[in-house]
Amino acid sequence: MQSDRAHTTPMPPITLVGNGRVGGSLARSLRAAGVRVALTGREGIGSHPAEVVLLCVPDAEVANACEAAADAPGLRFVGHTSGAITLDALEPARTAGAETFSMHPMQTIPDAGADLTAAPAAIAGSTPAASEVARRIAGACQMSSFDVPEESRAAYHAAAAIASNFLVTLESSAEELLEAAGIENGRELLAPLTLRTAANWAERGPEALTGPISRGDEATVERHLDAIAERAPELEPLYRVLADRTRAIAAAGGLR
Repeated sequence: MQSDRAHTTPMPPITLVGNGRVGGSLARSLRAAGVRVALTGREGIGSHPAEVVLLCVPDAEVANACEAAADAPGLRFVGHTSGAITLDALEPARTAGAETFSMHPMQTIPDAGADLTAAPAAIAGSTPAASEVARRIAGACQMSSFDVPEESRAAYHAAAAIASNFLVTLESSAEELLEAAGIENGRELLAPLTLRTAANWAERGPEALTGPISRGDEATVERHLDAIAERAPELEPLYRVLADRTRAIAAAGGLR
């Protein structure tokens, strides 16, 4: 990964289209770095001068937002912040003569004030100059950039979704099971375990795996399944799928 902040030429002004969580967080970070930023909706963007436009809109709106931005006077670069879609969505801008790029913060952004410092950022560019723009935007936000091949965008984003979105799903499911067992304050009780486990995995990878499956204690796993079937049967298929995957990881790591 690269964190690029040392450039002799100043960053050109950037127009961020989309004033939601991603747009707001990027605007905050860029302004803190001294970059001139305009944060706007896509309406009317094509009528204002804009050398660099970064589309911070949902995936389904990127193509339409790009069409709206393609006629902006002085336009040189257009990018999007999607993790899953390719540069093909920016074809209207490329047809209009602009170079295209993508810059996806690999970070959970729950609100418009999220801190992006030290987060990785996946980048791509239609030209070396466009890739450099993406890299400089990431660097100005104190993010470390790395390249993702266009053909791997969906797989990259799926991995990020598993790591972030599904973690919330798993912990909420665990909280639900505690509640079904008559135990209150589940999130407060589970939080230290979750955070320590995440830290262990960051330090040790699969070797951080503990618990009955890593020990080969299938009798305890069966007791788990009986309890889940009784108290929260909707969680039983989830447990079984994750147990199978955990067995495979434990076996691959020589833990069983």
